[in-house]
Amino acid sequence: MNYILFDESIVRTNLLPITFLRPVADIRVGILTIREKWEKRLNVKTSSLTEAYLSKKFPIVKESENILINGSVCPTNELITSVKKLKPNQILIFNDTIVAMHVTAEELDYLGDTSADGIQEIILEEPPLKINHPWEIFSKNDLALREDFKLLTIGRKSQKISSTVNVLGEENIFVEKGAKIEFATINAVTGPVYIGKNAEIMEGAVIRGPFALCEGAQVKMLAKIYGPTTIGPYCRVGGEVNNSVLLGYANKAHDGFLGHSVIGEWCNLGSDTNTSNLKNTYDEVRLWSYGKQTFINTHLQFCGLIMGDHSKSAINTMFNTGTVVGVNANIFGPGFQRNFIPSFTWGGTSHTSYSLNKAIDVAEIVYKRRGLVFDQTEKELLTGVFNLTLKNRWL
Repeated sequence: MNYILFDESIVRTNLLPITFLRPVADIRVGILTIREKWEKRLNVKTSSLTEAYLSKKFPIVKESENILINGSVCPTNELITSVKKLKPNQILIFNDTIVAMHVTAEELDYLGDTSADGIQEIILEEPPLKINHPWEIFSKNDLALREDFKLLTIGRKSQKISSTVNVLGEENIFVEKGAKIEFATINAVTGPVYIGKNAEIMEGAVIRGPFALCEGAQVKMLAKIYGPTTIGPYCRVGGEVNNSVLLGYANKAHDGFLGHSVIGEWCNLGSDTNTSNLKNTYDEVRLWSYGKQTFINTHLQFCGLIMGDHSKSAINTMFNTGTVVGVNANIFGPGFQRNFIPSFTWGGTSHTSYSLNKAIDVAEIVYKRRGLVFDQTEKELLTGVFNLTLKNRWL
């Protein structure tokens, strides 16, 4: 069977700026991305049904028979069983949300234009774990991380932990091949701790689970990390971090506090960048919504920073509670920054537009530093987002 992960339109918009440069399914929550969760459990490769400007990097693969899966839904073994049982003209739903459907290649071409006549609805009894808003990436990270830990470690044996490491709850710690940990403290009594392939935890770091350090990522000396936190592949993290998710290839290498936050790929937080994650009034936090084009209530008391891919902050940058930063913003200047910083802006409390050519030049340098190539597809993708976000730069 061919499996395609689709973007639910309203959810994709609600998840901006995190979804500007990726389909919904490529968001990391827990240890794995949503796509990786499905592929691991189904033991297949998937493709995406997403926005046209993303399709060159994330092309759809069609076959005569296909199962479309909602890319914002995280799988369980029970959900996998239900999806695999789907027959033609059957859809799996929870409340008013389509979770999965069985379609032919021809039906794919006319999706949304066909009648619902003859479609059999199968109702899910249990609500799936679903990511609808950016803040849910960190607020649901605890559950997702525990599920991924069980999935990745079942029937496997962890690499041996060095005798120099102070450990609580060793049975809840899994270390992949090539990982390095020396003279650190890990408390896995509060939740599982997963250390990915070739990752490193330096001396003096203190970690409390649930926690995931993905492949090639690095925790710097004397870092203090509270779970549930995920450090994505090839990230570098220091200072103090609490209940946050770094998607991958991002740096928070120095002192400073990051709490209840989501940081996109290729971001860099300068030394002593700090996020406020709690209002002095203890009110619920309001966050900028790209869909509503205004601030909306998260119904959370703790919410820090949502930062889109390629954005950067200078040393000593201060972010207000509930700040949203778009793609490729370069943030600097004294005082607290605005609660919404548009994509491709340069500055802080007041800003100007960031040149697209300059943005591409910087991205090429950053990729090269990690041994990667910022190719023509990536350039076109960044250009597409530059044009899509033009109106926000005048807010």
